[in-house]
Amino acid sequence: MRSMPDERVVIVGAGPCGLAAARELSARSTTPFTVLEASDGPGGLAASRIDANGFTWDRGGHVVFSHYGEFDRLLAEVMGDDVHHHERSSFVRVGESWVPYPFQNNLHRLPADVAEQCLSGLIEASTTQPAPPADPGAELDFATWMAATFGSGIVEHFMRPYNEKVWAQPASAMSAQWMAERVATVDWRQAVHAVVHREDDVAWGPNNLFAFPTTGGTGEIYTRAARDIDTHIRYRCPVEAVDPEARSLTTADGEVISYTHLLWTGPLDQLVALLSTVPDDVTASAGALVHNSVTVVGVGYETPLTDDRSWLYFPDPDVPFYRATNFAKYAAANVPDGRTDRYCSWMTEIASSSWRPLDEHDIGRRVDAALRQIGLVPNDAAIATVHIDHVEYGYPVPTLGRDAALATIQPWLMQHDILARGRFGAWRYELGNMDHAVKMGIDAAHRIIDGTPEQAWAA
Repeated sequence: MRSMPDERVVIVGAGPCGLAAARELSARSTTPFTVLEASDGPGGLAASRIDANGFTWDRGGHVVFSHYGEFDRLLAEVMGDDVHHHERSSFVRVGESWVPYPFQNNLHRLPADVAEQCLSGLIEASTTQPAPPADPGAELDFATWMAATFGSGIVEHFMRPYNEKVWAQPASAMSAQWMAERVATVDWRQAVHAVVHREDDVAWGPNNLFAFPTTGGTGEIYTRAARDIDTHIRYRCPVEAVDPEARSLTTADGEVISYTHLLWTGPLDQLVALLSTVPDDVTASAGALVHNSVTVVGVGYETPLTDDRSWLYFPDPDVPFYRATNFAKYAAANVPDGRTDRYCSWMTEIASSSWRPLDEHDIGRRVDAALRQIGLVPNDAAIATVHIDHVEYGYPVPTLGRDAALATIQPWLMQHDILARGRFGAWRYELGNMDHAVKMGIDAAHRIIDGTPEQAWAA
């Protein structure tokens, strides 16, 4: 067993959070640091892959938008002008109707009887005071919140089937504390006006304008971000144990590395499982954390790109995926030789969990059949490639009790100079975007350097 006794900051994970922290430490501190990455390249969940047939795929539906100047600066530093800018064009398919996103703002696109049902439920919910939880200290569950906010029509036709499909969890098991800018609410008067005047409302949300790299997929951002600090990154170097008392960790090849601070950007439950000493309540709390898995199925076709939409949502249980992204539309370089006059590509996502198991049987054929049946691809289009990528940790699910679990785990870790940040380190879907991860990484670096309080992450 080799040992490295010199104290240093150790960052586990070369995804957006870990790379942002490393770049900040490199620029603003002389503290030695090392980045340990289990895979063979940077990017983590934001990495991209080029398949054997020359099609580029992300590991999920990513678009580039920002709440933070720090992320904007990182993007400008590493990408310059090598990005496309898009205006979102997103739709929900309900029955045979294509309803602009957000669904609840555009009910006039529905058949008259369905629109009437949705409006009636919205008005009833908006004018009836919902009963408070029996226990004043109890969390409001997502199912109750949806019913009280939107009424039965919108919930039945979109909100419940879509959310249970994407989360792979029952809505009644989820908390209602995570929505904020994730779920658009609508005043019933606004909804009635839109239906009567048949007006689209498509500008809601922070991602109505977004950017995307001209080449290399989303992962190109982090491939470039890693170059300046490449000498600090060790790939194919998974961590097998963490000793919080000794402030050391052990890698898969038996190397022991001491640290002054550990920034962990992988899944929080995996970190707790690796700790050599940990209180029972921390272990129990980690066991209460829930995540889904996402299987990305990308299909490339030998047919020109003609669809101008960005991404599409599918609450219908008969459609295997919950979202389809028009990936060649994001960047021509996502298809071979940039030939969108010859190729198009659709990247779909399927969520799964123990509650909603993944049906792997013939999954590529079923996705292809659905894309054709929906009308996204001509029936005579030849398949050029099928790409399947199973992402075990897709999204941290904001379940009832999640916040109580985090309130037990995170303070104990921080007492031992371990910061768990990033999408799965923080385990907060509300902080699950790339810009959140970058901001958390930069904030963590500042905390390590001089104790500056973090801004994005909160206890």
